[in-house]
Amino acid sequence: MKANTNLRKGSRQARSPYSLVVKSLIVSALILTGIQAPLKAQVEAQVQEDSITKPSWWFGVAAGANINFYQGTTQKLNEDLTVPAGFHHGNGIGLYIAPLMEFHRPDSRWGIMLQAGFDNRKGKFDKIVTPCNCPADLDAKVTYLTIEPSLRLAPFKSNFYLYAGPRFAFNLANSFTYKQGANPLYPDQAVNPDVRGDFSSTNKTIFSMQIGAGYDIPISSQKKQTQWVLSPFISFQPYFGQDPRSIETWTLTTLRVGATIKFGRGEKIAKPPKETILPLAAVVTAFVEPEVVFYINSPANVPAERRVRETFPIRNYVFFDLGSSEIPDRYVLLTKDQTKDFREDRLEVFTPKRLSGRSDREMVVYYNLLNILGDRMGRFPSTVIRLTGSSMEGVKEGVAMAESVKKYLVDVFLIDPKRINTEGRVKPRIPSEQVGGTLELKLLREGDHRVSIVSESPEILMEYQTGPNTPLKAIEFNAVQEAPIDSYVTFNVDGATEAFSSWSLEIKDSLGVVQKYGPYTQEKVHIPGKTILDIRTKGNFNVTMIGQTKNGKTVVREAPLHMVLWKQSEREMGLRYTIIYEFNSSDAIATYEKYLAEVVTPTIPKGGKVIISGYTDIIGDAGNNQRLSLARAYDVKVIIDKALTKAGRTDVKFEVYGFGENLDFSPFGNTYPEERFYNRSVMIDIIPKE
Repeated sequence: MKANTNLRKGSRQARSPYSLVVKSLIVSALILTGIQAPLKAQVEAQVQEDSITKPSWWFGVAAGANINFYQGTTQKLNEDLTVPAGFHHGNGIGLYIAPLMEFHRPDSRWGIMLQAGFDNRKGKFDKIVTPCNCPADLDAKVTYLTIEPSLRLAPFKSNFYLYAGPRFAFNLANSFTYKQGANPLYPDQAVNPDVRGDFSSTNKTIFSMQIGAGYDIPISSQKKQTQWVLSPFISFQPYFGQDPRSIETWTLTTLRVGATIKFGRGEKIAKPPKETILPLAAVVTAFVEPEVVFYINSPANVPAERRVRETFPIRNYVFFDLGSSEIPDRYVLLTKDQTKDFREDRLEVFTPKRLSGRSDREMVVYYNLLNILGDRMGRFPSTVIRLTGSSMEGVKEGVAMAESVKKYLVDVFLIDPKRINTEGRVKPRIPSEQVGGTLELKLLREGDHRVSIVSESPEILMEYQTGPNTPLKAIEFNAVQEAPIDSYVTFNVDGATEAFSSWSLEIKDSLGVVQKYGPYTQEKVHIPGKTILDIRTKGNFNVTMIGQTKNGKTVVREAPLHMVLWKQSEREMGLRYTIIYEFNSSDAIATYEKYLAEVVTPTIPKGGKVIISGYTDIIGDAGNNQRLSLARAYDVKVIIDKALTKAGRTDVKFEVYGFGENLDFSPFGNTYPEERFYNRSVMIDIIPKE
């Protein structure tokens, strides 16, 4: 049998099409940026002479070539045809043509674009060799009606522009042609006829995104009211969301190159008067202090700690050390004799060998993952699971990792091996490392080197959850929060990002002792009240904000601060729930809607307060992580607020925070992948009325 020569997903060769895509996009943008400056000067000079403005509304048509790259696995073509071996990579060129509409004012950087039309994603998979040593080919003809709204940005207020936005695609055609040749060792063998048909399990609607760049080249005189423009463009549409089918793992990535021709009508304007040039001596430069507003939000009572009943979800992943298929020793592994004493409500007895030092109680719960799973499978004999090992070293190592977990459950908890299925993959179904990525690959690959626990048994899973990334049913336990979120003092400097290069705080108490914090660049900073009070139970402070402007000047603002330390009543206990996310996602909140509405919301007491805090791990851009964490927190708030409204309740107060990857606030460390995965979360603290 001829060896399979398909490249492993993730190798340098397998990623090269996407590297080419990204490089092409960057080079095109740089070329357009380089030529825009002199043309911009010519156009501005022309505006001074002409009496017609550039149009704000444009209409036309876009046409181009879709350069399509196929990735993933395709083997079951439809219900009647499953080919002997899977196809993995391919490429092709399809036609794109669409009417368009644009709105962007001549003096603005921002605008909007809308295109809707014919979008062909056809391609040909790389030739493979089937088990009979027969060459095989697969052509795919996939066509969509696409709707593409975009936000348009002209960074230099010139003809060069960038754009980005979502893509909505509706499937029109999904045919294929399968060809299987004869074994070259038997040249007299009859030739197999081509098989033509339609793919089954086709996704009728696809939601994805794109980014791109273009350049407007005027092809008519600006002296005319109707003006015409030719705009070459290039765009990149990554594989996120571009799954042609609801089965297997085939994905599409597209580089689109083309041009638009469009027209618009300008408005008549009066010629500007001649400028009066003042002599240099008449020009006076003065420092204008920037407009910033400094104020402090401080809780009326500062809680030093709070007792809570925490409902903690158990992530359904077992993370392995890179290069190893043995369960790491940081997980709690029992002997057969110890299982009779194991109980979910006494996990503090079974502690791991290594902890990172932050949120130890929660990580003790997680590191007993295999014991909790084995105990539940023992108590519910009808439950079954699938263990999927994922390793960049190949499917064989992925299977070995899954078998390690299976062996532990079978040998220690005496689970029937027929109830545990194992499989191997190169990457998990929801990977952290994305195609073409080059940054923080070690951390991403640590997160993808894991065994996923998949089950359809509700006795094992979190309420209302299904799918390959569903956490196991949560564990409840009592915990103590040190310096809870509502004990933080918030210092606000509205306008700081525009006015200052940095700013800092000096907090002086009644004895003249000064505490210094900073420097900061964001407009809002949170500091635990207990940190400021130290050993005091209350205090009056004078707070000075010192801002450094971008031209080296100093701006000072002052505000008073009064704080009182408060101790929670022994009879009161808060509640905490946690929602966990996959890598870089915020829209996964939809899967938790029923859980939030029917489990979390009913536990909110009358007149209570709900504090919702979003977090991320340290992977990625800090600014994006900040926005992502806040988006996750507000998604949760919207669902809970909607459920309260439906119940006729208006007595609940909300506080919403997004802390991003800030190490001062992240609930877990970032040493191990499981800690980073738990940092991708939203925590919901429910506090009784004080």
